[in-house]
Amino acid sequence: MNEIKKLKFFTNGKWQESKTTKYMDVCDPSTGDVIAKAPCCTKEEVNSAIKSARDAFPKWSQMPVMKRAQIMFKFRDILEEHLDELTEIVARENGKIWNEAKGDILKIKEPVELACGIPSFMMGESLMNTSTGYDTVLYRESVGVYAGIAPFNFPGMIPMGWMTPLCIAAGNTIVIKAASMCPMTAMRCAELWQEAGLPDGVLNIVTCSRVEAEILLEHPDVNGITFVGSTSVGKHIYGTAALNGKRVQALCEAKNHGLVLEDAALERAARGIINSSFGCSGERCMALPVIVAQDSIADKLVGLLAEYAKELKLGPAYDKASTLGPSISAAHKASVVKWIDKGIEEGAKLVLDGRNATVKGFEKGFYVGPTILDHVTPEMTVGDIEIFGPVICIKRVKDFEEGIQLMNKNPLANGSVIFTQSGHFAREFTRRTDGGMVGVNVGIPVPVGIFPFSGHKNSFFGDLHALGKDGVRFYTETKVVTTTWFDDEEKKNTKVDTWDGSLVTD
Repeated sequence: MNEIKKLKFFTNGKWQESKTTKYMDVCDPSTGDVIAKAPCCTKEEVNSAIKSARDAFPKWSQMPVMKRAQIMFKFRDILEEHLDELTEIVARENGKIWNEAKGDILKIKEPVELACGIPSFMMGESLMNTSTGYDTVLYRESVGVYAGIAPFNFPGMIPMGWMTPLCIAAGNTIVIKAASMCPMTAMRCAELWQEAGLPDGVLNIVTCSRVEAEILLEHPDVNGITFVGSTSVGKHIYGTAALNGKRVQALCEAKNHGLVLEDAALERAARGIINSSFGCSGERCMALPVIVAQDSIADKLVGLLAEYAKELKLGPAYDKASTLGPSISAAHKASVVKWIDKGIEEGAKLVLDGRNATVKGFEKGFYVGPTILDHVTPEMTVGDIEIFGPVICIKRVKDFEEGIQLMNKNPLANGSVIFTQSGHFAREFTRRTDGGMVGVNVGIPVPVGIFPFSGHKNSFFGDLHALGKDGVRFYTETKVVTTTWFDDEEKKNTKVDTWDGSLVTD
């Protein structure tokens, strides 16, 4: 893994060497070392990936759905066989600790298993005698070419789980723009898809800058865009792609809040918060970076959070003893530290400071230790903007009502959580919260893949969410066919159909 690899892009079932002169560093966040160079593919190369997907679409979409499902089953088995190998790649290029990296790969398997059921999901509807002698059938069909624009934080789960399986199982083809900071997981998975029997051109992978990625939003041969990333970029993608007549689902930023009431099981709540907020170094949109604590238990809760956070072992991702890994890059580490500085400047109380964290033997790694900012008030930006790092902000409220109102003022609403033993407050919370994914005593309320990943407000732009039945609808379109038949004698006597579909005869 010490050799610096020069990566290629993947089109029409083959690895292609880019003609670009610009390559982007892929670093090992644990050491700070460059381990690979990803090509900034040229516009011509991005166009060639789209053409590869378009050329593959007619034959792939006409393959019987049962045969496409068999490839999903095969890939699932191959994925399990290569679990440790893929886990190692995620840990090396992304910085997730070992168990989190393994979880990233296992989270590919879940949507693949959903896609194994594509024959049932694509079944339509029918009704005989919609009018006398007329039958109507609704078919669910493939759409065409999709583009997936993936983020850095889950290099396996998002491009190879959320974006690919349902899309191709439904008979579409796809071009994945992998995150240039960590593309190797998706690239290795492309080889495993080939091993499972996926035809050439169905899956294509490029790495490029936003300039070349703009082609995906405007190209007439691209029918839909699925995106995960920042809200500012998501708004641009949604507006541009929709203006060009494409389907869009844009999953964007989050600033999830967790309300902790005085009747909560505090020790268990605190453990759940630590896992949610500091897991994956805070680099996940379903982290819990803001805790809204009822005044009566706030001091005790903050004490528990500080105690449990200090138990975390900061270290390299591939050391199985590590319980908190590095940030993705030097630039991202600097951004997180800058936000901690900003919170202190705004008047928050620094309870735990992770800005100067180092790991012996890995001093050049991109480490930020667990950080807790208390007494964060509504006017402080640190409590409302996504930091995407191991930072918890504590907001204090007098009661449930003040808490729910404070939470709902946030423009982002990916998820929300309540910790309570009260059925009344749990029900009120789930009914009134703006969060799209809700947890009751659950710190990371990510649903299993048979349900959609349903962010709200500025956390999502589009009509149909990722995964679940929403995902099936996003990757298919409906065709409604009305049919009637006549024998020879009826044909002689038929004059015209009336407005309601019945016949006028002699």
